[in-house]
Amino acid sequence: MHLRYSFRIELTPGQRVALARTFGCARVVYNDALTVRKAAWKADRSKVATGELARRVITEAKRTSERAWLAEVSVDALQSSLRDLDAAYKNFFESVSGKRRGRKMGLPVFKKKSDSRQSIRFSKNGFRLRDHGRLYLAKIGDVKVRWSRPLPSAPSSVTVVNDPSGRYFASFVVDVEPAELDPVEAEVGIDLGLTTYAVLSNGKTIDNPRFLRRAERKLRTAQQTLSRKAQGSKNRAKARVKVARAHARVTDARKDWCHQTASRLLRDNQAVYLEDLAVCGLARTRLAKSVHDAAWGTFRRVLMEKAVRHGRHVGVVSRWLPSSQTCAVCWVVDGKKPLHVRTWRCEGCGTLHDRDLNASRVILAAGQAERLNALGGPVSPGVEIPRQARPVERGTHPKPQPVTAGRQTGIPVL
Repeated sequence: MHLRYSFRIELTPGQRVALARTFGCARVVYNDALTVRKAAWKADRSKVATGELARRVITEAKRTSERAWLAEVSVDALQSSLRDLDAAYKNFFESVSGKRRGRKMGLPVFKKKSDSRQSIRFSKNGFRLRDHGRLYLAKIGDVKVRWSRPLPSAPSSVTVVNDPSGRYFASFVVDVEPAELDPVEAEVGIDLGLTTYAVLSNGKTIDNPRFLRRAERKLRTAQQTLSRKAQGSKNRAKARVKVARAHARVTDARKDWCHQTASRLLRDNQAVYLEDLAVCGLARTRLAKSVHDAAWGTFRRVLMEKAVRHGRHVGVVSRWLPSSQTCAVCWVVDGKKPLHVRTWRCEGCGTLHDRDLNASRVILAAGQAERLNALGGPVSPGVEIPRQARPVERGTHPKPQPVTAGRQTGIPVL
């Protein structure tokens, strides 16, 4: 499997100029290639092959006075921008045809010089790792790398990134073997929230770190300072970098917390089950800032990526599962409850439930039942879940199944 290892790099003033020139040339080649493809499609609905594009916008363009400066940068970086354009078109067509899941992808657009984040990629022909630990980049030179850990294998490519805060990173793609953890018996269901980040089915809780909320005062001061600077001035550019660095600290802290929390959960449990939350929909409500700060989507992605590498299972149950309405003891659906109701008593068996703890246990049972059915095994006795827990057919706007209040018994998973 392939992993990315990212490290900070330090550039000399001359290397910064050379890298900025490479960023600009790669952007021009990308935009020129996009222009050629759009013109060909508009003329006769034809597609220009990548080799033909490279000949037109790189090889022949270097011989003209308008694009002669393309020869000053590595051709490997220019060819990578053409591969990026191919990938953008591929993602668009697969999204339109339904082969690509997730949000619909649009047609590729032109890149702007004012983009705050810039990147270029070098293949094996464009970079080398020196014996003294430096990174050689074609037509840029030997770059100092802040190595925090060794690479597990020889990298196949490196992407150089300049983020909005002015930092430079080298991101290496390496091939690694799966590092499977020792098997354990425990499995856990997780109910994600905002007041408490996660309530586990074993009774444990994970506090919400609220990185953005804690940094709001510093961010507000930096943004107020930025708003008072004149448009286009150097002082405004400096203030913009300060705002970007404040946001970068929040992002880095949140990302590190997600990795540590996911590693701890996978180390202690053989399987982890989550609810398929509609994060995009929740981000359009009055809780938008808290939802973005919680980064449920990032946490789920990190958890699933680590599970693949470490030989663990992450299951996602249907978002229409009424986990907050269903008793985890007798599976009676008790009806909808307002958010301020944190405890409730089941009408079927009389059990007093904590809302979030009960939901996590329902998610655990539903996830185990779905996984058992997917593996072709029989449903365990007593593991019955409502109709809403069945996997739903994917669609653009799936409709929730209606749930009526009152005593209802669950239906076994088919």
